[in-house]
Amino acid sequence: MTEQFKMDDPATERRLDDMAQGLVGAPLDRPEGALKVTGTATYANEWQIEGMVHGVMVRAPGNSGRVVLSNRDAVAKMPGVLSVIQDDRLLRNPAQGTANKAPVQGAQHATYLGQLIAVVVAESFEQARHAAQALKVTLENGEMVPVDPATAAVEPQEDQTLDQGNLDGAMSDAKHSVDVVYTTPSHSSSPMEPHASIASWEGEDLTLRASYQMLKYNRNELADSLRIHPDRVRIISPYVGGGFGSKLGLAPEAVAAAIAAKELRRPVSVALHRQQVYEATMRRSETRQRLRLAADSDGRLSGFGHDARVSNLPGETFAEPVLQASHFLYAGANRKMSLELARLHRLCAGSVRAPGEAVGVTVVENAMDELAHEVGIDPVELRLRNIPEKDPESGKDYSSRRFREALQSGAEIFGWANRPGVKERREGEWLIGYGMASAARINVLQESQARVTLLPDGTARVETDMTDIGTGTYAILGQIAGDMLGLPRDKVDVILGDTNLPPAAGSGGSWGASSSGTSVYIACEAIRRQLADRLDVNEHDLMLKDARAIYANQTKALADVLQGDEIAKLGHVLPGDTSDAVRQATFGAYFAEVAVHAASGETRVRRMHGSFAAGRILNAKTARSQCLGGMTFGIGMALTEELAFDPRDGHVANHNLAEYHIPVNADVPQLTVELLEERDDWASPLQAKGIGELGICGAAAAITNAIYNATGVRVRNYPATLDKVIVGL
Repeated sequence: MTEQFKMDDPATERRLDDMAQGLVGAPLDRPEGALKVTGTATYANEWQIEGMVHGVMVRAPGNSGRVVLSNRDAVAKMPGVLSVIQDDRLLRNPAQGTANKAPVQGAQHATYLGQLIAVVVAESFEQARHAAQALKVTLENGEMVPVDPATAAVEPQEDQTLDQGNLDGAMSDAKHSVDVVYTTPSHSSSPMEPHASIASWEGEDLTLRASYQMLKYNRNELADSLRIHPDRVRIISPYVGGGFGSKLGLAPEAVAAAIAAKELRRPVSVALHRQQVYEATMRRSETRQRLRLAADSDGRLSGFGHDARVSNLPGETFAEPVLQASHFLYAGANRKMSLELARLHRLCAGSVRAPGEAVGVTVVENAMDELAHEVGIDPVELRLRNIPEKDPESGKDYSSRRFREALQSGAEIFGWANRPGVKERREGEWLIGYGMASAARINVLQESQARVTLLPDGTARVETDMTDIGTGTYAILGQIAGDMLGLPRDKVDVILGDTNLPPAAGSGGSWGASSSGTSVYIACEAIRRQLADRLDVNEHDLMLKDARAIYANQTKALADVLQGDEIAKLGHVLPGDTSDAVRQATFGAYFAEVAVHAASGETRVRRMHGSFAAGRILNAKTARSQCLGGMTFGIGMALTEELAFDPRDGHVANHNLAEYHIPVNADVPQLTVELLEERDDWASPLQAKGIGELGICGAAAAITNAIYNATGVRVRNYPATLDKVIVGL
């Protein structure tokens, strides 16, 4: 039986506040953690299937032209080689998140250097790799195509344009103003587990063991790519070794594996090697952002302008939404915003952790720091003075917003009151500085389903195709079901990552936990009602604890209540009126201390703190880990991370972990996280909001603002590598 719930009104009941089991919110370990650290959790490319052979994908050597495999016949005769496949159904690039249909297809024409245009299949991986490397690929009838965002043709994104009041007038009349341009480079998600798929067919039915984040969409994308019915496709993805947006949509290796397995009538494994992950999955677009801020003598904003340019391949509709938080974060009656999309022949741009705010809020927070120094007031105080009462554009109320508390509490915990003046503090050869920034991220509830079964022995099972990409889904869904049904956490079995299970929202957009968690909550409420009917008691008068039903001064074991039966309910949540009635977002604040070497310009982050408000925290340990991960992303974004493109042909020059510098242990100091108590009745019956991406949205700005405080050097072109700092020194 399906229990459907649409989020049309605020959920004011807050039942999880008083559940006797006390699981939700507790910092419980992830139940699958032991499997992962012992190497016994089976990831996508680790399945052992009888008769499996291996495919290695082949890249295009240029960014334009018809693909010709000049020695295809010779390669096909190499030892162990089973097939050299070029097929119009191969993907040009991955699907965008929630696309729900095939992305651009066609391997006959190259659009960017590194595009995956063929797959070589052999008995062993080594044979396939050798043959793929031996395949000679040439491009015919190519042409000069744009690869530089500064000179490429741009398309204004009309739906992203805002012109409210008179920003130019506000700027000219302002007592203080800032008009600055910042740039951020492309970023790679760099998940630990590369993209990998194993395809096997039984007749006309396809099973894909893969590493993906949003299975209900990925299933439709794969079926559409192969031109078969989705009912013929099953995707299994119980463990995902990191995605960060790069595995939201179907990627080329999945379709290649499926085509090869169908042709050869054998299971085929295709895994991208590390260079291909960097060259042919998703990048975050580079950005050029202009910020204009107008303020009175007290630093109160009268004008707010944000104009940005991003890029993508021809034919792609995704444009990095850098303006997302600018619409609601700060006041300013006169507002002007615009977004341009440059068409480039580089690898596809798409969602990387916190698309939009990760780079948009960062630049806003740099500009706010510049304004604070222009006005001559504390950067925290400037932000406090500019928190709007209502959404400054729509006039809507905020659903819940502990932004002010995050700024104030974070400042106190960090010791912001001891902030030195610009270039004021030095320890030997090191210049010491403090910096801060705000955090903000939109909140979304998505349609999601889950089946919960209360079994005759008084244990429970939760089933949904929701994925766990390292974020704690296995733990959180078990905690919600355990609280609602009065069961210890180890008495709830959570089964995820299989499209044979009810379709969930998927992991992405920071909506996974609240959306899938709500579907579990709804199913459990229905089970509680059926138990109450059996006991002839009002459901709200029924307490469930330690696998017992407590009611009317009686106690009975759940197994005795069930009497050999099981109760199964399907919870189905749909977004409703609350999505548009109010402004829903999460907020926070970062504080960082850096040391900059006076001679070399090297920057080291010495400590960093984040205070965050994201509704009800469902698991304090996994939530804290998400914030730590986001702040670590921020350190990389501030100091080291940059996809470098060759200006001649647009190829990725640093397509490996050796030269794409993500933060390592030595780069990351002691990070501290505060999770503020909050409930958001407008967000979901759980009163929870997304937190997975909040931790990166503005984090880099706290570090670069600290560099300015230490040195007086304002780096406006990310990352703040030592060559950019030392010029100012």
